[in-house]
Amino acid sequence: MAKFTTWDGLQLNYREWEGDGLPVVLQHGIVADTNANWMSVGVVAALQQAGHRVISLDARGHGRSEKPHDPARYSWQAMADDVKALYDELGLERVAQVGYSMGAIISLLVASSDDRVERLAIGGVGSGVVDCGGIDWRVIDAEDITAAMRGDGPGDVPLAAMFRILADALGADREAIAGVAGGLNEAPLKSLDAITVPTLVQAGDNDPFAAEPERLAAALPNARCVVVPGDHLTAIADPAYHTALVEFLA
Repeated sequence: MAKFTTWDGLQLNYREWEGDGLPVVLQHGIVADTNANWMSVGVVAALQQAGHRVISLDARGHGRSEKPHDPARYSWQAMADDVKALYDELGLERVAQVGYSMGAIISLLVASSDDRVERLAIGGVGSGVVDCGGIDWRVIDAEDITAAMRGDGPGDVPLAAMFRILADALGADREAIAGVAGGLNEAPLKSLDAITVPTLVQAGDNDPFAAEPERLAAALPNARCVVVPGDHLTAIADPAYHTALVEFLA
């Protein structure tokens, strides 16, 4: 594990595994971190076995990175700029960018504006990107996540409660996660036309946050879609998810 200072002075944590070829940069989803989103579910192991150099960033407010509580420190563009700052820190000239859920939106933003991205793989998102310009807030409201993080218990909104339970299980800073949710309550993607690199869209067949992933793939100029068994938390652990990702990056 290592830390670097990002563009606005925050200390962010990343982890790197040595390998050959095009570096694979991972960006996790909200509440999660490198271990929860990529290591514990087998993604890092699958990429390592395939020989890839793997780099995973703990987003601001998450994992071992700095966790300000002010929602003004969180925005989609700020988090995309953090990924670009990591490229700069490591001297990366060519990357495969991989993201899940929140990390998928961040990865789309990076790919839309940074020509160092040569391949893109996103998961845990679907038609909400097309219809809402980012996270599908038709499924859950950012205020529900904030309330779940600040309440005495998970609350009675099932999907928000899921994130609260995950936060407690991971020992996450719930006030920081509330700040993240408040800061990301916007639609950052105005157009997908600029994302012309080969793209893989992956989704669980029972993931409410990733409904109609084929519509997202169709809206991207050079994308294909793979659906695997599972919901928002379990699809990424399915061996079919790992196989499709490794084959795409080969």
